[in-house]
Amino acid sequence: MADSNVLKEGIILYNQKKYSDALAFFLSLPENSGVDNIELAYFIGLCYAKLERYEDALLYLEQVVTSGADYDRILQCRFLLAVIYAISGRRRLADFELNKLLETGYKTASVYAAIAYVSWEQKDTEKCIEYYKKSLSTDPENKTALNGIGYVLACQDKDLTQALGYCKKAVDYSPDSGACLDSLGWVYYKLGLYAESRKNLEKALKKMPDNPEIKEHLRLLDEATSK
Repeated sequence: MADSNVLKEGIILYNQKKYSDALAFFLSLPENSGVDNIELAYFIGLCYAKLERYEDALLYLEQVVTSGADYDRILQCRFLLAVIYAISGRRRLADFELNKLLETGYKTASVYAAIAYVSWEQKDTEKCIEYYKKSLSTDPENKTALNGIGYVLACQDKDLTQALGYCKKAVDYSPDSGACLDSLGWVYYKLGLYAESRKNLEKALKKMPDNPEIKEHLRLLDEATSK
């Protein structure tokens, strides 16, 4: 491992969620700083991922995965690669990374939830719901799975009361999550409870003001309440 004192300032900034400042610090380190290149790649990759600069993140996270240097970090970065591949539509690569993680037993509930997300993107609703349920059977408090299955059930107009329960739990665990608030608002919309829907969707939009899906949900709500 590198001299932790060299990286300390950047790690503090990262832990304070000052990802741009942390990234600037890590990138500014001179070549003769004594920092191990793989450890530096790890922190730079994390910063890029947090800043949603996914293509840049891939370059650094892949270095960690192929290094063979630190097993726990390799698994963490492999998971991040899978998520980025899923978000960017590279589903075969996402499947590959997720299956590798399942073989190791790494964060099984999170991996199941990620497989469910990829399945949803592939329009395989049955597999999506199956894997969200697997995630929750492993970790009943996994907010990603709670939010995901609630949203999917609402989109499919299935078990809306159950969907509401899932989404409420997700918001309880993560009250400041725009994604969770949006899902809860969407379930309320599907149930015809428009006042509750608007309250949650507007909260979601404040958290994620540029999110097109939340804006579309509000548009549909406006359309429904104007009739």
